[in-house]
Amino acid sequence: MGQKVNPIGFRIPVTKDWKSRWFAGKTQFGPLLQEDLKIREHINSELQGAAVSKVLIERFGRRVRVTIFSGRPGIIISGRFGQAGGPAGRGQDGAGDRSAKRGAGLDKLKASLAKIAGDKEILLDIKEVRQPEVDAQLVAESVAQQLVKRIAFRRAMKRAIQTAMQLGAEGIRIRCSGRLNGAELARTEQYKDGKVPLHTLRANIDYGFSEAHTLAGLIGVKVWICKPQNWEDTKNASDAKTRRSPKGAARRPRGNREQQ
Repeated sequence: MGQKVNPIGFRIPVTKDWKSRWFAGKTQFGPLLQEDLKIREHINSELQGAAVSKVLIERFGRRVRVTIFSGRPGIIISGRFGQAGGPAGRGQDGAGDRSAKRGAGLDKLKASLAKIAGDKEILLDIKEVRQPEVDAQLVAESVAQQLVKRIAFRRAMKRAIQTAMQLGAEGIRIRCSGRLNGAELARTEQYKDGKVPLHTLRANIDYGFSEAHTLAGLIGVKVWICKPQNWEDTKNASDAKTRRSPKGAARRPRGNREQQ
């Protein structure tokens, strides 16, 4: 049953950490948890084009620190949320905006979060994801967006796998479920390259999920990426290539088809 468990939640006590870091009493836990869910939902809806990977929330006293990990931090800072291309691409990220309104996006986002948090002080931090092509959540969103644009799902999956393996990933698995290519019957197809040991707790497994809203219906995209133990998301892509295994020659991704 290891395949049916969320890999991140499965490894929280061992190698992963919580995305909400705070302590509350029995009567305050429920409202604070709902507040965290509203904050994350608001950020994901407002920053759809900013390639948001994850959101960390920390509470201490009357202060709430929100840390957003994004592949395009310049878009968040400049406030041009809806003008980005693909979630995991390297197009215009707003880094070249040197105008006086550079911090307008942060002020706008902080004001909207303050309405959700009530009388608490909001501390907003933005951190850049240097390799969005090896971030499971951003890869899932990228594949889902390509499916919406009617790009062949096999092409999108194989391209994402090839790019991740070239940038130092030890293994990657991508699974798409739904009416692929507008077929009458829904099915599940997946492609895999390298190793993805879901039962090994010490393995550095990153997991992401996204949905593609197509004319034929909803298509779910799941991504598992196995990264090296010493992986750091703050390093550049050129540094990741040096950590690639010498046996990592260009291989054709393996795939199978499961009829639902």
